Amino acid sequence: MSTRFLRLFLSTLVLVLISSGIQAGTYHSGDKKKEKKEKLSGDGPYILYQADGSTRVINVNKKGRITDKTYATLPKDFSFRVTDHEGRYPFDVKLHPLKRPEWQYTRPEKVFVISDPHGRLDCVISLLQGNGVINDNYQWNFGSNHLVIIGDVFDRGKDVLQIFWLFYKLEDEAAKAGGHVSFLLGNHEALVLPNDLRYTKDKYKLLAEKLGVEYPSLFGTNTELGRWLATRNTMQIIGTDLYVHAGLGKLFYDKDLNIPTVNEEMSRALFMSKKERKALSPLTDFLYGNDGPIWYRGLVREDPKYKPLVQDSLQMMLDRYMVKHILVGHTIFKDISTFYNGKVIAVNVDNKENRKKKRGRAVLIDNGVYYVVGDDGVQRKL
Repeated sequence: MSTRFLRLFLSTLVLVLISSGIQAGTYHSGDKKKEKKEKLSGDGPYILYQADGSTRVINVNKKGRITDKTYATLPKDFSFRVTDHEGRYPFDVKLHPLKRPEWQYTRPEKVFVISDPHGRLDCVISLLQGNGVINDNYQWNFGSNHLVIIGDVFDRGKDVLQIFWLFYKLEDEAAKAGGHVSFLLGNHEALVLPNDLRYTKDKYKLLAEKLGVEYPSLFGTNTELGRWLATRNTMQIIGTDLYVHAGLGKLFYDKDLNIPTVNEEMSRALFMSKKERKALSPLTDFLYGNDGPIWYRGLVREDPKYKPLVQDSLQMMLDRYMVKHILVGHTIFKDISTFYNGKVIAVNVDNKENRKKKRGRAVLIDNGVYYVVGDDGVQRKL
């Protein structure tokens, strides 16, 4: 009887303590999950140029410790090490002069095309190393060839900044080898930079909160990566292929736009809110809208709500820009897919899932022949 009484007493005590915790706001059934979700992890560096000429460099190590250092003047040979959120994949980065890439390039022997890496550095490294684009030390290994990323590094993953720094670094290394790296703007760049964080990991919001700033300010026009992003193209041609994040529809065609105009107008409004973009000009409002190049899905979706482009209109689009194919990301598919008898190539897949299941993850154009590639090289001809 004493044992039964003891069990009853302990059960009652536990319930009272839990109830007290709930009333006091100290007990939450999801506390552990929430704490894990909001934990800081490896990130940085964020390089911010201050009004007084100094430079602020912010880092977070893999244990979540923030270091915030200000340099009166950066050393000439200033470089820094970048790792993923767990301290893996270390590579060194040096700052280099920034300029807008050309909007049109001749096609080299090889072009390697990926899309929508969304903060998954491990998937990017695996794919680029597995196809000889970078070596074991994460250095450019693709000679005079061209790497294209069709937008969307921000959101969903834990290594957003690290992927930007990798492409930033590879751009400089490629140029010295006679090659090129082209990162194009996607819809998630256009969301995050004006502070639309609906898909952003909580670790980034927590970092901004601890620093007492809004997250987009870490990529503002007074930052190294913000300035780099401000010079990225939205549309680009390489040989007879046009690259754009989402797609181009009939309303876009009717505006009779040249590519440099699109690129400049998109950059001009990149850091603006939706309201500010609308006020800037009708063209800017259109380009950043659902029928613009970073949102339009009608090249790969048949539902009438996406305003799909008919075959004849697609050919008119190809003829206007003097290309044979359009390569897009944005809309996710189980594997690399083609539409309009191969004239449209959709590159966006679930990178984590496809890496695991050894499905297609990128497109390789080798001497004019188009291939689907995975983490271990060529899988099939398109």
